[in-house]
Amino acid sequence: MKIKSFLYVFLFGVFSISAYSQNVKLLNINQLNERIKNGKDSTYVVNFWATWCAPCIKELPHFEKLSAEHKSEKLAVLLVSLDFKSKLSSNVVPFVKRKKLKNEVFLLNESSPQEFIDRIDPSWSGSIPATLFIKDDKRKFVESEFTYEQLLTEYKKL
Repeated sequence: MKIKSFLYVFLFGVFSISAYSQNVKLLNINQLNERIKNGKDSTYVVNFWATWCAPCIKELPHFEKLSAEHKSEKLAVLLVSLDFKSKLSSNVVPFVKRKKLKNEVFLLNESSPQEFIDRIDPSWSGSIPATLFIKDDKRKFVESEFTYEQLLTEYKKL
């Protein structure tokens, strides 16, 4: 009887952990653009952040809330980490698991910051947090931290 109980507890623990096991994928700018292009019927909210950026961490729950509250809509929230590629396993993956992020998380796999910054938006100074809103042919880039109300307002403007 004890073994059976232990087995249930063990399996519950394994499945509970794996339910929050977010797979963080590497992605370059071309792949990001392709991903957005292939989902023309969706609205994209692409947030650029890093594990070492306090304002970024503060606003991440707002992106989670936005996607949860609008899950019946064609909305894709993509969280793109600008941490170094070498920090993927040591920092980014544990952070994503600890915060139980449900939106898709990527680590930007680019070597030249100025090149990818200009390709995302020529007006971007490179500071984070920064967010790109895309719907059909409309694009809006915002280089600042959001409250939930501000994020929701920008999303609804599209």
